[in-house]
Amino acid sequence: MEKENCLIFDLPTLLRLGDLDIRGIVLKRPLFTVGGYFSLLSKYKEDGPKAAEALARIASSSPGPDDYQTLVDIKTLFRDMGCMKILFILDDIISALEKIKLEFAADCSKSILEEFNKLYSRIISSEILFSTVVTYDPTNAADNQPLTSQALKIVLDKLDRDEAVRKMRILAVDDSLDMLKTITSILGEDYKVYGISNPMMVEKVLMQVAPELFLLDYKMPQRSGFELIPIIRSFDEHKNTPIIIMTAMGTTEHLSASHSLGASDFIVKPIEESILREKIKKHIVRKKLF
Repeated sequence: MEKENCLIFDLPTLLRLGDLDIRGIVLKRPLFTVGGYFSLLSKYKEDGPKAAEALARIASSSPGPDDYQTLVDIKTLFRDMGCMKILFILDDIISALEKIKLEFAADCSKSILEEFNKLYSRIISSEILFSTVVTYDPTNAADNQPLTSQALKIVLDKLDRDEAVRKMRILAVDDSLDMLKTITSILGEDYKVYGISNPMMVEKVLMQVAPELFLLDYKMPQRSGFELIPIIRSFDEHKNTPIIIMTAMGTTEHLSASHSLGASDFIVKPIEESILREKIKKHIVRKKLF
């Protein structure tokens, strides 16, 4: 029986994580429930830090007496969660420890540690905090409401239907609130626009939202648009997501720098509505095709 006090997570966020094959789990276990999956994630939240510490010790060639069993346990949890990519590397580490091949185990642990910690952070960031656990109609699951016992497949089917008709998402980052309001007024009718004025919040936002396109101001106090590009590209799902740099300096040097850093295009301020719409449409269509 599922625990009534298990943690609640945001399913749309979890479905965007390429390292979690939730749909594959549903195909193999058609009676598996949302509550059952959330129970696995609750255990991962509890046991993940211990596994990360074990990997760190193995990576430094100084495994502890309990580290082998810790990895065996987390491997089982990863299999049940559908985290196959990391699971395969854990298999290699466990096998190397069994054969006392500590150097190989250390190399494997080093290769996986950063990815392990990143996945842990992204899963935990999808947790939804509620004072009590309430059961909702599964047809409302896409609204980030908590579920504890409805069939996971029903939820996924509803999310798929919503995904098919939703507006494309644009994340605009600019320290000027007036500029964010202007962008929203121009694009808000056709796209779902998320505007943030603090560039230091981009990583946190991307753990909850998966935009189809980015609009980044070039010059901001804490982080420039150029500095945000490698951060965005570090997310697997955004390796090729269009990024448009907004700048008041439309020089050849800025255009060249934008492309060399991984931007798709740039637009000169003050922004002209027709040019912005044209560029957005061009890159959104290209993303749909590829």
